[in-house]
Amino acid sequence: MDNSLHDPFRTTFDSLDEFADLISQVLKCPITIEDANHRLLAYSTHDERTDPARIATIIGRRVPEKVINQLWKEGTIPALLKTREPIRVQTMNEIGLGNRVAISIWKNEEVLGFIWALEIDKSLSDKELYQLKKAADAVKNKLLQLQTRKNKKEERSQELFWKLLTGHLTSHDEILDHFRSLKITPSTSFVILVFQFQENINRKEEQYIMYLLKTIQRLKIILYTIDCDQLILLTSADQIKNLTEELDHFSQIFVGKMNERYKITGITPVYSGIYQDYQKIGKAYNETLTVLSIKSKFPAETKKMFSFQQLGIYQFFDLLLKSRQNNDYVNESLRKLHDYDHQHNSNLIKTLEVYLDHDSNLNDTAKQLNIHTNTLNYRLKRITEIAQVNLKEPNQKMMLYIDLKLEKYHV
Repeated sequence: MDNSLHDPFRTTFDSLDEFADLISQVLKCPITIEDANHRLLAYSTHDERTDPARIATIIGRRVPEKVINQLWKEGTIPALLKTREPIRVQTMNEIGLGNRVAISIWKNEEVLGFIWALEIDKSLSDKELYQLKKAADAVKNKLLQLQTRKNKKEERSQELFWKLLTGHLTSHDEILDHFRSLKITPSTSFVILVFQFQENINRKEEQYIMYLLKTIQRLKIILYTIDCDQLILLTSADQIKNLTEELDHFSQIFVGKMNERYKITGITPVYSGIYQDYQKIGKAYNETLTVLSIKSKFPAETKKMFSFQQLGIYQFFDLLLKSRQNNDYVNESLRKLHDYDHQHNSNLIKTLEVYLDHDSNLNDTAKQLNIHTNTLNYRLKRITEIAQVNLKEPNQKMMLYIDLKLEKYHV
């Protein structure tokens, strides 16, 4: 390509909207400029040629989630994150996307954003593709300035969140003043959502996280921060009919896409109850830490438990264990069963635990243990004789269940 070609973008411009109009005039097609998380920064005006995806992007000020997902699936976004060359995207009627060309805006080894040029009634020539590359190079410093300002605001937001999490802000009016200074509108109700990673989150993984938080458009995230191996979110609970279902769905999408796109696995999501008082953010966060602690000790039993409320009786295990230890308590029925198992190389304790885990359902218990129901009935009879318990009496069953779990918890 002849580098002596005139560069129409070697000029100063006051705003990104002005620059988008300039690109549109040069290439004679509609233009949009996005940041790295697909939020709309600018778009060319005075052009009736468009498609539904562009209209939705302009109205919502960001690319619709279904469009982003499809562009990931068919390989456009992964390619844009690797190359500095323009990429041609073919029509995708199912998401309202017409023909267009996209190019990444790079600063060193980091993608700052994207320029999209619609090919409504023409295809860009090689010369115009070269000019698009020049445009991407010319706009990078403007995007870098925007990113620097955004990063400073995010630093202030994260500092506020840590003050709330650690109880350093105790006055309701003071908390609201901090929100106002950051131009953040607090919701009337909120939930703390935590994603526990297997290892400390590095800088690259943090970029992946921010990308997903900005592009999964299901929950309103008020504040966020990262602490070693945890992503902590303050999310709005306003106007959500089934919050538990929505939190579960958001968590599944986040964990799934971290695995699918970035090969990061083993993320555990948990969330607090609903709160209205921002002075209780620390309490809500402690709930999530309790859930994570219990899930780490009882992974099988709590596999489908993600909130403090769902823990049920597990909420009280710390207090129960402390009480047992202070009183040197020993469940004599379980002691007898342990002794019997040890002497006869049997597994009555295991049988009892599975039986109680399955709410005394014989068929489910036998299936789990891979034994016949007749064998299970024999074992249950031996358990009642040796432990001297009545497995039809709810109170006795509950005590056996709790003490069985506390044995594990203690270990």
